[in-house]
Amino acid sequence: MKDQLIIFDTTLRDGEQSPGASMTRDEKVRIARALERMKVDVIEAGFPAASQGDFEAVQAVADAIKDSTVCGLARALDKDIDRAGEALKGANSSRIHTFIATSPIHMAKKLNMQPDQVIEYAVRAVKRARQYTDNVEFSPEDAGRSEEDFLCRILEAVIDAGATTLNIPDTVGYSMPQQFGATIANLIQRIPNSDKAIFSVHCHNDLGLAVANSLAAVMNGARQVECTINGLGERAGNASLEEVVMAIRTRQDFFQCDTRLDTREIVTCSKLVSSITGFPVQPNKAIVGANAFAHESGIHQDGVLKNRETYEIMRAEDVGWTTNRMVLGKHSGRNAFKTRMAELGVEFAGEADLNDAFYRFKQLADKKHEIFDEDLQALISEQSFEAEDEHIKLVALKVCSETGEVPNATVTILVDGKEMTGSASGGGAVDASLKAIESLVQTGATLALYSVNNITTGTDSQGEVTIRLENAGRIVNGSGADTDIVIASAKAYINAVNKLQSPEQRQHPQKGDV
Repeated sequence: MKDQLIIFDTTLRDGEQSPGASMTRDEKVRIARALERMKVDVIEAGFPAASQGDFEAVQAVADAIKDSTVCGLARALDKDIDRAGEALKGANSSRIHTFIATSPIHMAKKLNMQPDQVIEYAVRAVKRARQYTDNVEFSPEDAGRSEEDFLCRILEAVIDAGATTLNIPDTVGYSMPQQFGATIANLIQRIPNSDKAIFSVHCHNDLGLAVANSLAAVMNGARQVECTINGLGERAGNASLEEVVMAIRTRQDFFQCDTRLDTREIVTCSKLVSSITGFPVQPNKAIVGANAFAHESGIHQDGVLKNRETYEIMRAEDVGWTTNRMVLGKHSGRNAFKTRMAELGVEFAGEADLNDAFYRFKQLADKKHEIFDEDLQALISEQSFEAEDEHIKLVALKVCSETGEVPNATVTILVDGKEMTGSASGGGAVDASLKAIESLVQTGATLALYSVNNITTGTDSQGEVTIRLENAGRIVNGSGADTDIVIASAKAYINAVNKLQSPEQRQHPQKGDV
């Protein structure tokens, strides 16, 4: 019988540390429910000590999730661990993940501590976490650049203190697969009490090796992998959950373990995370990219038609790719809408929220004949965007664009209930529209990213626009969706401006990296 490989998803914690990817409490719960449906073993819901907002989000996920273990991150500090323990009180199954840096450069330059002090802090942290749960994970931050002898010392000590999972992070994505795999094997062999804990890995993708390093670790005895949906994460991201899981599932001849995940939920979860964070999935992304199972070459097409296995090593259906299914239309009723939303993991706080979402659905159905699941997800994301700190609202937009003439846009917005109208010219309809909005709100922000993605197929597809604004060191993402791409762009810009003008809800202290 093969070993079980534990999948530890950190989309809600490390994934959220991507610049501009912060999620609201309700959005975290939606993603957590999707992860639970996929049968993810452990969901790292956040860093409770980072902010009150993050504490409440972890608490909400802990209360909502019943089948997966919910985890909170904590530095090796009493206040962090107590905060995590408090946030996780409502969980059916909880874990506290505590960490401290162990590389010479981190201990000397960041912590200003001697190695013996670091071990003392680690042991005390694990013992304190055991007061809240018997499921405690410890990470030696920057293990990839730590001395192996010191790793053996500190890991042996934390196992004795009660740690049940030892996570070895390649925090800066510096390791090579063969080297990283050998490190895992050596630690398991050299630590006398290694059989009392599960070894885990958490790899960053700075050199594009996060998945390769994770799989090398699994080959050498690791039985938990920390990863994120779509490889989301700060800098170049983390190991991609879908790639790790499908590599192991597809190559069962090679790996001596497997996961318990329902891989048919992968694509749905990927699209949900992309929609909420505003980070589109590149078309050639493995497993979840739009072209992942597309065949352009005539030779490839001929081979697939004769036998799928000639060029397909896994079935598209096994990861959730199916022909877009029309779930609802303009004649669908309120109950059918509510039922389908529940199947997608969306629950409404009350009748008012349901009525608002149903009204939006009817408006969309008047513009677009076929309504797919992706449309519904975008509709709910847009509703949540507008629900939080919406000081500015789009009232009307008129654009004039014709050959040989400079495009001009006139926009009317509500700013805290006061109507304002402005006009501007630009290089195109979108440029003119955004300049008209900026002339009224005057944020002075820099447009760092403008991205357009079609939500479904067809010329009547909704366009989903992501806009990233940067101002005084603060970065926010705005999203908007509409069948008219100019209107979607205006919505996305206004969404980003609302975020800029609201108090920052979450902080990402670099000392919180693992």
